[in-house]
Amino acid sequence: MAIISALLLGLSQSVYLPNAHAHNDYVNPKPLTEALSLGFKSIEVDVFPVNGKLLVGHDKKDLKPGNTIESMYLNPLVARAKDNGGWIYGPKEELWLLVDIKEKGPEAYALLKQLIKPNQQFFTGYSIPGGVVPSAIRIILSGDRPTDIVKKEDVRYAFIDGRLSDLEKIDAELMPLISDSWLENFEWRGVGALNNKDRFKLQLAVNRAHRQGQKLRFWATPDTPVAWKMLRDFDVDVIGTDQPAKLAAFLKAQR
Repeated sequence: MAIISALLLGLSQSVYLPNAHAHNDYVNPKPLTEALSLGFKSIEVDVFPVNGKLLVGHDKKDLKPGNTIESMYLNPLVARAKDNGGWIYGPKEELWLLVDIKEKGPEAYALLKQLIKPNQQFFTGYSIPGGVVPSAIRIILSGDRPTDIVKKEDVRYAFIDGRLSDLEKIDAELMPLISDSWLENFEWRGVGALNNKDRFKLQLAVNRAHRQGQKLRFWATPDTPVAWKMLRDFDVDVIGTDQPAKLAAFLKAQR
């Protein structure tokens, strides 16, 4: 653990990229480490609850007993926060860990809460009447989301990834991020300009999310500089990629 902590601490000078999201980070040759070294705000991990553990993988056939969310993500992130003044990057620069629950949402969430509890001071929380208390790591639940369970909690250390259909129905204190499928909402596939229908729908979605203080993300967008620029031009907040180094270079150049 000391070696891992030292290595992660060495990444603490990363340039923070608040628009960058590492899609399915666990399939990366260097899970977590590369995204942190590049300064990604958001990192995605898929999980299944299996025999009292949260195993990491996209499909059940890919699961391995040693690949748990705590060993691959939670423990290294907490170790880095402890060695870096309580933060992953710098003060007020949250890291979002997007936990995509593939099945059995309530069971998975119960397991996740047990893992968070011993180090809850490093996780952004919410309480009634205190509201949101920022910290180093914000857990956002996606996939099979136990929305009703989380919504009823007076104290929680997890938030919900919304959908376009949730806009103006659930506030940012529960649902700070709105994500949806690009392919199911837009016709553009990465070539030429967006048609007027797509432009209108995209700008409307951005405006509606931002009015509520929510960030907006789409999955299944073309993973190209052309698409990244289009999303930035429309002020889409979070850009996902399977090519972390290339997206990081693009975003740094945009600055």
